Amino acid sequence: MKKLIVVFLSVFALSGCATIVGDKTQLVQINSQPPGASFQIKDETGRIVSQGTTPQGVTLAKSDGSYFGKKAYQITFSKDGFQPVTLPIKSSVNGWYIGGNIVFGGLIGWLVVDPFNGGMYNLNPKETNPIMVTQPISH
Repeated sequence: MKKLIVVFLSVFALSGCATIVGDKTQLVQINSQPPGASFQIKDETGRIVSQGTTPQGVTLAKSDGSYFGKKAYQITFSKDGFQPVTLPIKSSVNGWYIGGNIVFGGLIGWLVVDPFNGGMYNLNPKETNPIMVTQPISH
């Protein structure tokens, strides 16, 4: 029984709380009004990471793997007869990183483990649904 407790405590001591309960990726639902719009997602470097047609779920990385390397994205929607729309998706620190490391992870989780893992971040918004405006007809 003592060995089991030691193993359990070691896992918590060597891990960050957000890393234990969070994932490196997150599913973001890409919708639009009207549906059927094409979309293109670029990361903070300008690299296209996904494209498709709404509605569609897309799995995005929350961290670039560097120290405190949170990700940021831009989604551009386009559809014939409508003005293009561009929206941001940003990473923000989640509650497990802040509160969980106070209780469980300590400094190792706060400053070493979680900053390299995307588990400490949430992508927002979790769902997009821009209302696209028709383009004026030019004569």
